Amino acid sequence: MYKLTKELFFPNVETAHSSGIVAFGGDLSTERLMLAYKSGIFPWFEDGEEITWFAPEERMVLFLNQLKISKSTRNIINRNIFKVTFNTAFKDVITHCQQTKRNGQLGTWITDDMYDAYLKLHELGYAKSVEVWQDNELVGGLYGIDLGHIFCGESMFSKVSNASKIAFIHLTNKLKAENYQLIDCQVYNDYLAQLGCEEIPRDLFMQILNKELFVSYNE
Repeated sequence: MYKLTKELFFPNVETAHSSGIVAFGGDLSTERLMLAYKSGIFPWFEDGEEITWFAPEERMVLFLNQLKISKSTRNIINRNIFKVTFNTAFKDVITHCQQTKRNGQLGTWITDDMYDAYLKLHELGYAKSVEVWQDNELVGGLYGIDLGHIFCGESMFSKVSNASKIAFIHLTNKLKAENYQLIDCQVYNDYLAQLGCEEIPRDLFMQILNKELFVSYNE
């Protein structure tokens, strides 16, 4: 595993440890973060730990035509319980994501430094959010990095049942209409698998990321 210096550099993802760790150290500057995402790498560490950069062997993604919407969720969408907006309350979304307690985590991986770094990415137009509202209250949402053909999801939250799921579904439909290739969900979890996400080999993900492989969603 590579120890980063002040040089703006990441090793090839194929050099990653079996754990998925490709490098330690460095910083959370806009330039380094964007280089990471464009290189198939993302930061993931908890408060008090050294900055750790990952490129797992299996990448969790959603191919946009593979989205699974249950009958009960379709009923919720049809009832117009929620209002969905895009990129109108980024700071509020990331604040909720940071403060949400999650099973198996003692703290949050969205440290104060990460929080500040992604706010700056948002100000520069790289980080974007989806907001879900109920009775004019923000009840769910997600945020991530927009690479123009791939959306790299970072975190989501729900204050009421199904709110983050609604955000994810609306994002998927929007990206599909705009000819994006996929949503990068990084690592496996059951919740995302229920929505149609799947693990693909790292080399396949890199081909799509580098625009060496085009995914067609023609019905």
